[in-house]
Amino acid sequence: MTATTAQCCAPIAREPLREDEAAELAGLLKAVADPVRLRLLSMIGSHAGGEACVCDLTDAFDLTAPTISHHLKVLRTAGLIDGERRGTWVYYRIIPEVVNRLGALFTPPAEPARSSGPVDVELITA
Repeated sequence: MTATTAQCCAPIAREPLREDEAAELAGLLKAVADPVRLRLLSMIGSHAGGEACVCDLTDAFDLTAPTISHHLKVLRTAGLIDGERRGTWVYYRIIPEVVNRLGALFTPPAEPARSSGPVDVELITA
């Protein structure tokens, strides 16, 4: 992960997101919020060699080829995957920098938040 990537999307547990960061990350989250797209992303990312032929993906679903193509297009438009045509098939691979941004968003801080001093707590028993 580059310093630029880390600066553009600080984990939500460390500091509030800027409006532009939230809008961009929401688009990525929306793209993976569908179970089929999430599975496709996982299948592509975990496939041997880091890329998968569309022919390897379609058999895993009880969906038509155009429906799979639609889901792949959504992932590609969001910038999560890229594809390359080789003959009659398209081979897809994840774009690690973009996928890592999603993971970094939910990475907890390395150390607990520091307290500014003692906190008064009232214990109420029933």
